[in-house]
Amino acid sequence: MSNSIDLSKSLNIHLRVIKALVMREILTRYGRHNIGFLWLFIEPMLLTLGVTVFWHYTFQNHEHGQNISITAFAVTGYSGVQLWRTTAGRCINSLLPNLSLLYHRNVGVLEIYFARIILELAGATSAFVLMIVIFIGLEIMPPPEDLFKLMLGWILLGWFGAALGLNLGPATEINELFDRIWHPISYLLFPLSGAMFLVDWLPSKVQSLALWMPMISANELIRSGYFGDVIDTHYDIVWLISCNMFLTITGMFLCGYVGQRVEHE
Repeated sequence: MSNSIDLSKSLNIHLRVIKALVMREILTRYGRHNIGFLWLFIEPMLLTLGVTVFWHYTFQNHEHGQNISITAFAVTGYSGVQLWRTTAGRCINSLLPNLSLLYHRNVGVLEIYFARIILELAGATSAFVLMIVIFIGLEIMPPPEDLFKLMLGWILLGWFGAALGLNLGPATEINELFDRIWHPISYLLFPLSGAMFLVDWLPSKVQSLALWMPMISANELIRSGYFGDVIDTHYDIVWLISCNMFLTITGMFLCGYVGQRVEHE
């Protein structure tokens, strides 16, 4: 009984610390002036909107013979890229501006990363939902067919971005080379992430290889939930969850290692 109480108390403290760090991050990044924290979801929404408008007027007559909305295809694709790439990228070099906070007993490396991850996930998700609601209201795109699949794919993709961030953040503290190589790698991963295509469009010999990319399975699941039986999708949820679990475990280990290193400096 005593152990459960201590665990509950410890968890409550960690949640309060993360909440305080999230609020601090919002004030530090967006300030109290103009539209302030609204930039949290307006910024990713504007980026996605730009790509969506471009795709809408460029590819509206090229839908691979399938009756799908190119606007919905663009929104589900690029919003997913914003989710995992921005979430992971925000963890890079995030310890240095928050180094003084680590002198507080209840603030650790993991809490600092969690605060940034939660903020990015919230911003990308809010932008995604808002764009869907607006475009459906304007009758530019149809409503999703299967909300459960859509949400499951989005959650798994967000988990991938968070787990990737837990690895990239500590890795850049260990060696700045990871910071330099992440940016070109992230741009290379964009066309390979499944944001711009369906696996079914690929040659049959390549389809099984494509599913080795965890982001592709998540994107296929999102689009399966959005478009339903109108499109043929291919995904491997077990492999996606396995990748997320592996990245989460290695990320937690790296966070612990960097935390110990900071304490000894």
